[in-house]
Amino acid sequence: MGRRKKIVEQCERLMDEPEQIRNIAIAAHVDHGKTTLTDNLLAGAGMISDETAGEQLAMDTEEDEQERGITIDAANVSMTHEYEDDDYLINLIDTPGHVDFGGDVTRAMRAVDGALVVVDAVEGAMPQTETVLRQALREGVKPTLFINKVDRLISELQEGPEEMQERLLAVIREVNDLIRGMTEEMDDIDEDWTVSVEGGTVGFGSALYKWGVSFPSMQRTGMDFGDIMDLERSDKRQELHERTPLSDVVLDMVCEHFPNPVDAQPRRIPRIWRGDADSELADTMRLVDEEGEVVLMVTDIGVDPHAGEIAAGRVFSGTLEKGQELYVSGTAGKNRIQSVGIYMGGEREEVDRVPAGNIAAVTGLKDAIAGSTVSSVEMTPFESIEHISEPVITKSIEAKNMDDLPKLIETLRQVSKEDPTIQIEINEDTGEHLISGQGELHLEVQTQRIERNQGIPVNTGEPIVVFREAPQQATEEVEGISPNRHNRFYISLQPLNEDIVEKIQLGDVSMNMPEQERREALQEAGMDKDTSQNVEHIHGTNILIDDTKGIQHLNETMELVIEGLEEALDDGPLANEPVQGSLIRLHDARLHEDTIHRGPAQVIPAVREAVHRALIRAEVRLLEPIQDVRIDVPNEYMGSASGEIQGRRGRVDDMYQEGDLMVVEGVAPVEEMIGFSSDIRSATEGRASWNTENAGFQVMADNLQRDQIMEIRERKGMKLELSEAVDYI
Repeated sequence: MGRRKKIVEQCERLMDEPEQIRNIAIAAHVDHGKTTLTDNLLAGAGMISDETAGEQLAMDTEEDEQERGITIDAANVSMTHEYEDDDYLINLIDTPGHVDFGGDVTRAMRAVDGALVVVDAVEGAMPQTETVLRQALREGVKPTLFINKVDRLISELQEGPEEMQERLLAVIREVNDLIRGMTEEMDDIDEDWTVSVEGGTVGFGSALYKWGVSFPSMQRTGMDFGDIMDLERSDKRQELHERTPLSDVVLDMVCEHFPNPVDAQPRRIPRIWRGDADSELADTMRLVDEEGEVVLMVTDIGVDPHAGEIAAGRVFSGTLEKGQELYVSGTAGKNRIQSVGIYMGGEREEVDRVPAGNIAAVTGLKDAIAGSTVSSVEMTPFESIEHISEPVITKSIEAKNMDDLPKLIETLRQVSKEDPTIQIEINEDTGEHLISGQGELHLEVQTQRIERNQGIPVNTGEPIVVFREAPQQATEEVEGISPNRHNRFYISLQPLNEDIVEKIQLGDVSMNMPEQERREALQEAGMDKDTSQNVEHIHGTNILIDDTKGIQHLNETMELVIEGLEEALDDGPLANEPVQGSLIRLHDARLHEDTIHRGPAQVIPAVREAVHRALIRAEVRLLEPIQDVRIDVPNEYMGSASGEIQGRRGRVDDMYQEGDLMVVEGVAPVEEMIGFSSDIRSATEGRASWNTENAGFQVMADNLQRDQIMEIRERKGMKLELSEAVDYI
């Protein structure tokens, strides 16, 4: 019997024992060593050879991941580990660290109960470390910490025991400050989730040299940091690996400190599902009941050249089996499961059944997208997975050969199904399509994959930055009149406060939550009681308030009012860019008695006109996306590095020494950051490492507004004069 088959059989045996299951993700800033660490764990579980662990990067299964040396897709693997005479099944997801692929991290967190956060001992907690921690805690996922690359402190930086201890404690403090700040407001977390060396929730080591230690492992092996420093300095790394293998230390920590599904699901279900808490279905999910109705949350969609689409996700209740017919939320009819399996890195192993509490790979769910709820009975779907950042860069993409056009359209639809952080706009008339993503690398990877995997040669345009429009002040009532002059709408508009906008972006306020909950959330964020009771609609980060009283026919016309409002907000008055952060009040409406005279052709233009006129009176301005920038650079290049930020309309906020490097922190507009990587390399002779993180939108400087608006209007084929009312720009 092959080793692999044996592991699959062990996994199948343990699947039915939820107390012995651990669902975990490994998350970290880019290049802090997640995939190398995962290799160690696979070797420890006997799935790859010990010699190649750390170099094989077994979880980077795509060709472009191996070429670029970064993880692009979250990858799943199931393995077993023996701890204190018990066998455990560990379902692990290795997630990307690069900010452009943050969507994969958010989706992975929905499937797991524990997150092993990896931090580089030299660099410490970085911006993306904070982001992945926030993503984990928002999903109710418990963190532990592994501090990697400790070998560099000993051999490269030649630190003594005290310096090293101080540095490691500083990393732990930093991570704990983040955890404390984020868990303070979480009522459902009653235990302390901060990490500690004595508690056994912090590990140290070197994924590259395959050794690791924790407080419990030191007690077990009798090794201390003094022994480790001696062995590391005398180059006896193999002996170090043999005496205290990294995989044992980390997998023991996973088994001991991460919750099993039976402990985790009662806490997680109320956080991610807003259905009836007293229903039988809620009970079966809380109890991880494999006899109950099937409930699967799809967190990832991949494509296998032989099997077609594969949906990966967490089974919260029931048991998945081949041939079942299941509902997919938001679609009609049922989908029939063709096969169920578990992941072994890049490979998928078919099994007969996957019960509750596990992560499964399923084929046959043709209607599912990442984020779908799949179940044997119709049910309230899980909360949508909220991605923290939104697309900021767009490229046009077209097929070089017109014959490939249908195949390209099909592929683009597939791309948006697999990765909901990519937005696709398909124009079947012109053959030009727009693909929007989190950054240059995100779009580059997707377009390369279309060419390589689908064999479709494509042309892509220059990257275009996504702008927004936003009101700057409150207005008086504005009138909108329908083309037949029989219907009138009176609205006013004001900017929404930042806290409310943030709550909408994070999914804490939406139209599909119970009204009472929505009201409370809005009031918490600073909206007054009366306004929060009249919320009629939320579109993007804009809210419509119905302040009318007893107007005849308004109920049946409201759908059209909302349609007109959405049209006006999707294409703002300055440059047809989306509007954000506005509170729109409908004060009054005069409607024609006769239905035929207040149809779509009358109401939609009237509302659209009223909203646009109100936005202009509110001095709507163009917003541009900005990024936080951090550059680590040797002292002598500090001036060049800060010059690169300032020369891009950016500002430098801080400069400080960290180890032997200077750190330059600042912000700059995304538009100016295009091509930054090659410029910073040449300015610092390749000595700088840098990191950018999307930081939302800010109002563009007044002296640049008009030129930018004209540039966008020209690109979109709009007329090049603004209405006279926009005289403030």
